[in-house]
Amino acid sequence: MKKPPEKLRSGFTTGAAAAAAAKAGLLFLLTGQTPASVTIRFLTGEPIRIAVHGCTQVSPNKARVTIIKDAGDDPDITHKAEIGAEVTLDDTAPPVALQITGGIGVGRVTKPGLEIPPGQAAITPGPMTMITNSINEVLSEHPTDAGIHVNVFVPEGERLAQKTLNARLGILGGLSILGTTGIVRPMSHDAYVATIEKAMDVAQAADATHLVLTTGRRSERFAQQLWPHLKDLAFIQIGDFFQKAMAAAAQRGFDSVTLAVFFGKAVKMAQNIPHTHAAKSELTLKTLAQWTFEKTGNQALADLVAGANTARHAFDPLMAEAPAVVAHVAEQARRCAQGFADHRLKVGYVIFDYEGIVVVDTEAE
Repeated sequence: MKKPPEKLRSGFTTGAAAAAAAKAGLLFLLTGQTPASVTIRFLTGEPIRIAVHGCTQVSPNKARVTIIKDAGDDPDITHKAEIGAEVTLDDTAPPVALQITGGIGVGRVTKPGLEIPPGQAAITPGPMTMITNSINEVLSEHPTDAGIHVNVFVPEGERLAQKTLNARLGILGGLSILGTTGIVRPMSHDAYVATIEKAMDVAQAADATHLVLTTGRRSERFAQQLWPHLKDLAFIQIGDFFQKAMAAAAQRGFDSVTLAVFFGKAVKMAQNIPHTHAAKSELTLKTLAQWTFEKTGNQALADLVAGANTARHAFDPLMAEAPAVVAHVAEQARRCAQGFADHRLKVGYVIFDYEGIVVVDTEAE
């Protein structure tokens, strides 16, 4: 009997880690006891107990706490990173006034278009609410007349941020403290789609009217070399989210989009596949073989395409013997993209060979 797949373990966001650090710091200052762990609530209402990594007293009124962020079975760049909070009791502030700021390793927003205005620390509303709720839970049992200042920090934040798209979004100097609910759901696509949408919001706020969509860093690098006059924010990596990216661009009213991709992704896009990772190569190659025969009448070439391991393996013989098939793929993909955008924007398609040379450009034809 086939063993059922094991359930993937959920984790918690940087925002949840910051909330836990803030709660532990305030508990330490108000009780004098060092907590080994704290329980916070996600914005869904679910409780989670989070271990305290480090807790030190900086001064009689200030504590410094760190948490090790756990992304569960869907690790990202911040998995196992230290997320911390310095909590200060301020007798000069209004009673129970709460101030939340970002310190070392927390990025600062420099461009409009995000949910946080320029000039502020990149701590999104979800974490702000979780920190506030966690502080209020402590105060309900241990009241104080002092004001409270929570300064969130990430010791390695500036280094880790270099591996993210933060700079492209105008978030400089560190990581974003994120989390819609506080929970990291394994294999969830929501975070990637949200990143695509945020990147488009930043481009729109900078008055960009044209986007170049790529499926990864390599295709983006080739696209940036092809259009050096465009600002970095006009280039957006959409991964496998073909349909959602086109719909998001249309909803934001951009004038035009160029998709710059490799042949394998273009073949899937040309077959109207909304999420290009999900397609089985056997099915896509069968359709590609059919197009090959329709365009060339060459059954041997069509059979070669049908028997290829991947679209990439079919690419070289097609370019050598039937480049019109590759051009047909680009045109079909362009039409599918327009359909996903509800025909609300102009779409162009560029297909690169695997060395970055443009082999098809629908705008040049």
